[in-house]
Amino acid sequence: MTVGICGLGLIGGSMAKAYKASGHRVLGFDIDQATLGYCELAGITDGVLDESTIGECELLFVALYPTASARYLESVAHLISKDATVIDLCGTKVKICECGFALADKYGFSFIGGHPMAGTQYSGIKHARATLFKNAPMVLVPPVFDDIALLDKIKQLLAPAGFGRFSVTTAERHDEMIAFTSQLAHVVSNAYVKTPTAQNHKGFSAGSYKDMTRVAWLNENMWTELFLENREPLLFELNSIINSLSEYRDAIEKCDADRLRGLLRDGREAKERVDG
Repeated sequence: MTVGICGLGLIGGSMAKAYKASGHRVLGFDIDQATLGYCELAGITDGVLDESTIGECELLFVALYPTASARYLESVAHLISKDATVIDLCGTKVKICECGFALADKYGFSFIGGHPMAGTQYSGIKHARATLFKNAPMVLVPPVFDDIALLDKIKQLLAPAGFGRFSVTTAERHDEMIAFTSQLAHVVSNAYVKTPTAQNHKGFSAGSYKDMTRVAWLNENMWTELFLENREPLLFELNSIINSLSEYRDAIEKCDADRLRGLLRDGREAKERVDG
């Protein structure tokens, strides 16, 4: 199978390594010529994904920021084979799926939204690895939900990545959930580490500090676009946690042990309910 990957950062680069390790022909493109050259020299890709080769791809991954992904698809849609399957790997789904589904209808290829729930706090091809997605969840946003044959085909096409399970949802539902499970966590982590006390944490920090601050080390360009594109769901989650934090602050400020104990109990019980 010939696999095209546009965007050879952490996610796209890991896809390239996974499919190459499985024996597939991988064509890659990245705006950064150094990254593109490195991938060819390191044997991560077999050639360049461009206007002359994109029509050879049976599977095409688009691993760019959402706006860039839409622009890329619009520019190459007429060159994509009608037998090809296109999967985007963006962190938000509403805008890219609206664009992808429309282009697929117009030009005859298959498009499905995808979000691999895996990654690290690091970015770039040098942090990519073939096993990044092994046993990780993969969220799929298909054009229709009762096309079992399409979903089965997608799962087979994604087999080299090694995902552990698949979730199927709508673009709107995806963006609502990701605002809580991912975007809110990045905002909170990034804000948490800004306290002046953080400068003196060494010798006093262990697992809790590491867990809370891991994703503070982020790509601010990418996350700015993702946060603003998903503005309304993220604002809902931010307002919810700000209200909750205010309750804890008020109870501590007033030395209200009963109220604080109740808030802590509520949080523990909520954790038990949501995670068993």
